[in-house]
Amino acid sequence: MTTAFVLGGGGVRGAVHIGMLRALLERGVRPDLVVGTSIGAINGSAVAQDPTLDVVERLTAAWSSPTAAAVYGESWFRQVRRLAASRTHLNNPDPLRSLIVDTIGARTTFEDLAVPLVVSAASIERAAEHWFDSGPLVDAVLASSSVPGALPPTEVDGEHYIDGGMVNSIPLGEAVRRGATEIYVLQVGRIEEQLTPPENPVDVARISFEIARRHRFARERDDVPPGTALHVLPSGGPAPGDEKPGSFRRLDATQARIDASYAATVAYLDEQEGDR
Repeated sequence: MTTAFVLGGGGVRGAVHIGMLRALLERGVRPDLVVGTSIGAINGSAVAQDPTLDVVERLTAAWSSPTAAAVYGESWFRQVRRLAASRTHLNNPDPLRSLIVDTIGARTTFEDLAVPLVVSAASIERAAEHWFDSGPLVDAVLASSSVPGALPPTEVDGEHYIDGGMVNSIPLGEAVRRGATEIYVLQVGRIEEQLTPPENPVDVARISFEIARRHRFARERDDVPPGTALHVLPSGGPAPGDEKPGSFRRLDATQARIDASYAATVAYLDEQEGDR
């Protein structure tokens, strides 16, 4: 059996991955493969480097650090000034790069990891998804996390990449393609939330993006081969204020997200064991 952890994208909601990882690793569930997108690439690279309970404490510290707060923490005035100067992005990518370096090390390669890792990014030049699975790790993870508009594209070997969530927000199909037979999907909770028809311009943009984000996962979930054990872990529900446009900047709910996803995942795993 080949066990894969699939970590989806979702910005600050990615804190739920930490609670899910704690629940899995406490049960002795260890990955043979990690697949990640965006924030899932950051958290996934850490667990691929250290697939033990120690990674939970390390990720919690990283998410609580001043560096994490600085990723999207600049004032709107400074962001607007940067957008005016760059014409492409609001935020400085240096804090995100520093967060990745602090989490996994500056010179770490895919080959150094304890568990094989693959992360997705969207190639601008090829208008296609790209899977990084070898060579230097930091640039690959940064490429997977380069949210368009918020951060500039990341250049790797002369090609420019933006956030992997643009092409594959929950990369379930890649885990199947790489031979996984037991898959734990660590998603951030959006697929648990019912969409309703839009009522205002903000809703139009949000709902359209959610449909674009979710449809591929729904299709790939339907296409999981018979005999493959699939576990879509529960997030524990949204935090208050997640519906607001500026929620992507909020790190104050980090510990609450971790605790909620841990409790929900423990309950899910208990139920699965009871059904056996």
